[in-house]
Amino acid sequence: MLTTRNTWLGMAAMVGCAGLLAVTAGLHLSTARAANAEGKNMLVHNVYFKLKESNEANRQKLVDACNKYLSDHPGTVFYAAGTVSDLDRPVNDRDWDVGLHVIFKDQAAHDAYQDAPKHLKFIDENRDTWDKVRVFDTDAKSK
Repeated sequence: MLTTRNTWLGMAAMVGCAGLLAVTAGLHLSTARAANAEGKNMLVHNVYFKLKESNEANRQKLVDACNKYLSDHPGTVFYAAGTVSDLDRPVNDRDWDVGLHVIFKDQAAHDAYQDAPKHLKFIDENRDTWDKVRVFDTDAKSK
C-alpha cells in the first residue's frame, strides 16, 4: 500500500511541476506577445563561452555562476544556461563549453541588463576562466 501511495504522490508531484512549467511558459509567451503588440522586437541574447581549462567541474561552475548572476533580470522573457550537447552532427559548432540563452522583452531590457551589478559581477568573477566568448544578439518577433 505504501508503494502505491508513494507512486501516486510522485505522479501528482510531476503533474504539479508540469502544470507550473506550463503556467510559467504561458506567462513568458504572453510577455513576448505583449512586446510584439507594442511593435517592439524582443532581443535574443546568446553567449557561448570557451573555457581555458575545459572539464566537467569548470563547466558546471560556470553554469552555476550564470544561474546565480544572470537569471531573473527585469525584462527577461526566457533564461537558460547549459553545456554543449552530446549531439554531434557535421553542422554543429562544438567549439564552446557553456551556452547562455536570454530573451529580453526588448532592447531596453537588454541594455539595462548589460549595466546591471549582477551581470558586471558575473563578468568580474569569471572572465579569467574564459579562453573565448562569442555573443550572438538577434532582433526577433514571436508568432
